[in-house]
Amino acid sequence: MEKIIDETKQGETLVLEPQKANTKKLFIESYGCQMNFSDSEIVASILADQGYNTTTQLEDADLVLVNTCSIRDRAEQTVRKRLEKYNAVKKINPTMKVGVLGCMAERLKSKFLEEEKIVDLVVGPDAYKDLPNLLEEVEEGRDAINVILSKEETYGDIAPVRLQSNGVTAFVSITRGCDNMCTFCVVPFTRGRERSRDPQSIIEEVNDLASRGYKEVTLLGQNVDSFLWYGGGLKKDFDKASEMAKATAVNFSDLLALVAEAQPKMRIRFSTSNPQDMTLDVIRTMAKYDNICNYIHLPVQSGSDRILKEMNRLHTRQEYFDLIDNIRKIIPDCGISQDIITGFPTETEEDHQDTLSLLEYVKYDFGFMFAYSERPGTMAARKLEDDIPLAVKKRRLAEVIALQLEHSHINTLKQVGRIVEVLIEKESKKSDAEWSGRNSQNTVVVFPKEHYKVGDFVNVEITSCTTSTLKGKAVGYSSNN
Repeated sequence: MEKIIDETKQGETLVLEPQKANTKKLFIESYGCQMNFSDSEIVASILADQGYNTTTQLEDADLVLVNTCSIRDRAEQTVRKRLEKYNAVKKINPTMKVGVLGCMAERLKSKFLEEEKIVDLVVGPDAYKDLPNLLEEVEEGRDAINVILSKEETYGDIAPVRLQSNGVTAFVSITRGCDNMCTFCVVPFTRGRERSRDPQSIIEEVNDLASRGYKEVTLLGQNVDSFLWYGGGLKKDFDKASEMAKATAVNFSDLLALVAEAQPKMRIRFSTSNPQDMTLDVIRTMAKYDNICNYIHLPVQSGSDRILKEMNRLHTRQEYFDLIDNIRKIIPDCGISQDIITGFPTETEEDHQDTLSLLEYVKYDFGFMFAYSERPGTMAARKLEDDIPLAVKKRRLAEVIALQLEHSHINTLKQVGRIVEVLIEKESKKSDAEWSGRNSQNTVVVFPKEHYKVGDFVNVEITSCTTSTLKGKAVGYSSNN
């Protein structure tokens, strides 16, 4: 149910295997998108070289860091409550240092230090390599801040540790930042301009994960489909590149093929896609390689052309339908999910009905839906009045969720009687006698453990379902084992 309703992850305390030589303890907690969790792994790697082992015990920590999300006001309020908790502990342990990382740090910058005085250091998403210097500043009794956004930093030269990993699935960041400038979104302001990572470093990271037994990677970016590497980073510079650079450019379709061929036994996923940038080449590449999962997260945000224009979404309703039609044609069994915002400024009942009719057309497998939350600094906050009453936003959201639940159930019912390949990731939350994993379409599948183990690829016959979960029985190992 969580993935049907909410796009923001709750906080997770991240830990890794301790290094014997390290004597200091780091408590790091992450909120928000998958990119934040990936960034926390980079931070832990940097600080491991500075003598820090991670801990799950807040009270024992020498350094407490929270990696933050600014996508909605509720996400920021959650972080503020955690900071209150940290500072309550700090009164007992005054040598403990507290820092804020990520998007909220970038948005509020020095306000944390100057006005609120609730943290010792503030570090933006592009400044994690400066953490050792910032910690020295703190130790010398000075407040420390670095929120400088970079046009080059991709952290491609840092091998992330895998925090609280199941040893089976991992995230690999391929881009940072975003150039799309959707009017509701803070990401361009908190994560900076879009830049792509050297594909060679991506392949090396994937190969390293495979050598350590990982079975699935998710290629991450705010907009993976605009990945473009030519020996530099920013897309805008590509137009100025030499003919040789153009000839050797690697786009997202090329990268998908490189990763799939490098590790043919490894499952490949990616997130997030943007409708305006997803090409038929990407869809054809997905269809070509069996190890690229048949699943696309394809945010639409609204079904109304008028609202899409107000959002500065550079696609129309019909263009989105055309893309969906091509996906269904080339990959008939592709799972598709959405992001939808209800109650965007000026949204009328007619606009809302357009969104409901779009849902009816696509019939997504699941989605992430929420009411519009004005974010300071965005174009919508500067130019548009937040004029939709909260009660109307919530009513429209409830109608969108209800329709999505209906479609989710229709899609899971279609799987009953089929045999699907499942990668076992963990024990089921509801029963220690069952395994939990996902099929290619990203739907959760649970089944009795029997003699199977985490990391196995298993063929499962689906016998029943709920709105968001498939249930079944294993019928043997798949050919991927």
